[in-house]
Amino acid sequence: MYYLDNLILNTDSYKASHWLQYPPGTEKTFFYVESRGGQYDSTVFFGLQAILKEYLSRTVTHDDVDEACDFSAAHGEPFNEAGWRRIVDVHGGKLPLRIRAVPEGSVVPTHQALVTIESTDNEAFWLPSYLETLLLRLWYPVTVATVSWQVKQIIKGFLDRTSDEPEAQLPFKLHDFGARGVSSLESAALGGMAHLVNFKGTDTVSGVLAARRYYHEDMAGYSIPAAEHSTITSWGRENEVEAYRNMLAQFAKPGSLVAVVSDSYDIYRAISEHWGKTLRDEVIASGTTLVVRPDSGEPVEVVHKCMTLLDEAFGSTVNARGYKLLKHVRLIQGDGVNPTSIRAILERITEAGYAADNIAFGMGGALLQHMNRDTQKFALKCSAARIDGQWVDVFKAPVTDSGKTSQRGRLTLLRHREHGTYKTVAVPTNIDDIDELPLPAGWEHALETVWENGELVRDWHFSEVRTRSQLSNLS
Repeated sequence: MYYLDNLILNTDSYKASHWLQYPPGTEKTFFYVESRGGQYDSTVFFGLQAILKEYLSRTVTHDDVDEACDFSAAHGEPFNEAGWRRIVDVHGGKLPLRIRAVPEGSVVPTHQALVTIESTDNEAFWLPSYLETLLLRLWYPVTVATVSWQVKQIIKGFLDRTSDEPEAQLPFKLHDFGARGVSSLESAALGGMAHLVNFKGTDTVSGVLAARRYYHEDMAGYSIPAAEHSTITSWGRENEVEAYRNMLAQFAKPGSLVAVVSDSYDIYRAISEHWGKTLRDEVIASGTTLVVRPDSGEPVEVVHKCMTLLDEAFGSTVNARGYKLLKHVRLIQGDGVNPTSIRAILERITEAGYAADNIAFGMGGALLQHMNRDTQKFALKCSAARIDGQWVDVFKAPVTDSGKTSQRGRLTLLRHREHGTYKTVAVPTNIDDIDELPLPAGWEHALETVWENGELVRDWHFSEVRTRSQLSNLS
């Protein structure tokens, strides 16, 4: 959508008038981003680098200013033409900002400063607020990464209990099915990439491409050949078994995986008759692992019954932990999948004596779309302003909702080296450089400058992000 490429117009309408609303003598402003609580008590920080590279790396031009000036006049808003002309003329179109952030992949408790944004030009004190709309969209990749990470903890718990090789199994236990269910290609890219912080299975191509573009990861996720209903039902009900046989002929080979949706008509008959009798010997002889996909019905009941039928047809072994492992076959459940149903399914099959190795999950809308900014109550707020040479605290404390009380002062985030705990602290007004703040014993700065005056200062690689998230799994 090339007509949306003007950075100046990537904002809310009312932002255009805010430069006129600050007190006389305002020289700088300081903003921060936090999760004020929400569904989970911590968040996985991820996605800021993609936003910075895609949007803030664009230099503003006089043509952009002309377009924004004409738009604002017709739209009914005042426009800071002189301020934007100065950014082009003095700064070469690069935004005079300093952005500090927690390293990507960090798992941080809620109510902590994750990002701080400050102006570096006294004439552009209004700029951090102007960019709120753009920068706060960070909530989306953070929330997707958080949901995916939380599901990972659920699955990890069952694997640790029932599997002989939980670490090898975990990376492919949650597959991203969400690309078709999101609102835009960009959402698929950002959300799909955020999921890949935690897992390596995906069908969201744009997420893999985004990790390549923004985080130097050549191939962040993988998939396997899989059937959809049309490729099965186009054979006709009377030829259902031939549709399945074709999947084996096309894709089955020693050591491979092939996934076949099998509920087009009767999932239980498909397992017990077609897969379990007619094609059983062909499956075994091929050396492939057949992954049967139910796609309708009540997930807990359907998965349990399908696993029992597969066990009856193909048999199982018992692993060192005393749980059954199906021979030649697995299940993937992609319908009605969310954190609650995943836990319920794993509880049911574990109670029935089956290892978590036997099942993987495909998560679509619940992974990439069933969330909003309030899922983790994200906010970007001003906490300090320098007026006539003096820093003053800026905050709100609405009597009608204490949960929206904002933090005050120039903020930084500290991390305890030994315990890994975090705390947000305000920087005294007599300290100009935040990095010179005296720290209590055992504590270190958790925020680092990632962007300054139009330049990316810290360029994370996806492998670093993943490692950081994985280390947090152990905390």
